[in-house]
Amino acid sequence: MDERLQPYSDKMQKSFDNLLDEFGSIRAGRANPHVLDRLRVDYYGTPTAIQQVANVSVPEPRMILIQPWEASMVRQIEKAIQTSDLGINPTNDGKVIRLVFPELTEERRKDLAKEVKKKGEGAKVAVRNIRRDANDTMKKMGKANDISEDEVKQLEAEIQKMTDKFIANVEKAVEEKSKEILTV
Repeated sequence: MDERLQPYSDKMQKSFDNLLDEFGSIRAGRANPHVLDRLRVDYYGTPTAIQQVANVSVPEPRMILIQPWEASMVRQIEKAIQTSDLGINPTNDGKVIRLVFPELTEERRKDLAKEVKKKGEGAKVAVRNIRRDANDTMKKMGKANDISEDEVKQLEAEIQKMTDKFIANVEKAVEEKSKEILTV
């Protein structure tokens, strides 16, 4: 790959990685500790990720167990989960917090699949915007006579190949996540 295209490839990769991170926070009926990634608790005045103040484990397919390292954190973690958009009510016995994930209804599965597709479309738009920026930059370089017209065409073809590769990756990820969600 031409080194002039590397920054655009990196941006496309970041868009794809961001999509995968977003998919990690969508719960698909199975307990996934990544649903807690966005949650923060107040730890001595600092917003801190739950994974940094507690041990998070998955003892059963539909349960997450959170064991805070300090007993005083139990209430704060419980409160953070209740005020989040997880839609799960935590239970605690004073030492550990349990999150039990209910089976998803068919309707909820379809809604989540739609959400996955929407996020996938957003990622595709981001990749296409990066392609447009890259093409504009190459055309400007051509107009400024920094590179020849043939080079501009060659670079644009390379940009298109790169875009097609990332779009295909996004579509594959969307398909896999949708299948995971719709599988009972």
